[in-house]
Amino acid sequence: MGARKRISAEKRKEALKTTYFAKMNNVPTSPRKMRYVVDMIRGMEVNKALGVLKFSSKEAAARVEKLLRSAIANWEQKNDRKAETGELFVTNIFVDGGAMLKRMRPAPQGRAYRIRKRSNHVTLFVDSKNTNNELN
Repeated sequence: MGARKRISAEKRKEALKTTYFAKMNNVPTSPRKMRYVVDMIRGMEVNKALGVLKFSSKEAAARVEKLLRSAIANWEQKNDRKAETGELFVTNIFVDGGAMLKRMRPAPQGRAYRIRKRSNHVTLFVDSKNTNNELN
């Protein structure tokens, strides 16, 4: 590995130590349906977001709730303390398209229609309130 590559890799590793996130890959839900749920909690305080997700009727909400709990646990692990009420916020959350399973459905007159079973990747970042104020 070259010197420049090593230096940039070390910078990336240092930046990851101060970011608190959780990632979920290959979720078998279409990205459009997942973005609808994700948009509900963007920028919210984590306890309020957990309540919104808990009582949402969307199937994707249960998966996002599990991901949010994982991100909170990652924050607690890196900071060696429990998250207090009103302290953590969902700073950034985004949904990317994942792999697509292509299937065929029988159609009239011997034809076949293509079915695309979509999946997605969700990345969720949490951070404390005082860190958000320092950045602005």
